[in-house]
Amino acid sequence: MFWSMAFDRSKARRGAEFAKLLGTGRGSAFGVGSADLTRWAAIVVSDAATEPEKPPMRGAIAACTLTLEPIASRGTWSGASPFTPETATKSDGPVAVLTRARLRARRARAFWRAIDPVGAALNDPATEGLHCAFGFGEAPVGFQGTMSVWRSAADVVRFAYRRPEHAAVVTRTAELGWYAEELFARFRVLGIDGDREVIGWRDGQ
Repeated sequence: MFWSMAFDRSKARRGAEFAKLLGTGRGSAFGVGSADLTRWAAIVVSDAATEPEKPPMRGAIAACTLTLEPIASRGTWSGASPFTPETATKSDGPVAVLTRARLRARRARAFWRAIDPVGAALNDPATEGLHCAFGFGEAPVGFQGTMSVWRSAADVVRFAYRRPEHAAVVTRTAELGWYAEELFARFRVLGIDGDREVIGWRDGQ
């Protein structure tokens, strides 16, 4: 997989408007020191009428693919806005949430201290409506993100703004300016294919 990450990026981009090969964190963990060398991820964006080439994922013994349609997105990733929806839309079913940030070096230590309680909340079996969550990164430090799938948009709002651990981080983000670049996107989940254990799936409450 290390070879694939180094040399197969061009293959992942064939037929794609945007593509990234990524490392992930253990379980639903994210942060420095949580890297999972047995699980890797790819994000591939394409027009609905175009079938992009699947990332090689050499040596994989299990895989899970989420097919998503953007509902809303703000911010940029490497200067691009890859997830902008064509029309305003809502989802009555499962919702996926992606966050991605490039940290300011001088703010990184404070950021990692602040998000530890959020990671604990995502690992809490009592977190309502959460199907799965995991961290991902383009580099060991400084380029971080999270991916989560929820039962409904209402569950996302409940966690983001009513769960005190996450609400505190939202407030401090605006106050302290942790990020040099950030992106937040929500998606309608169109399909989930493969082994859901790969992404740590649970039924949700």
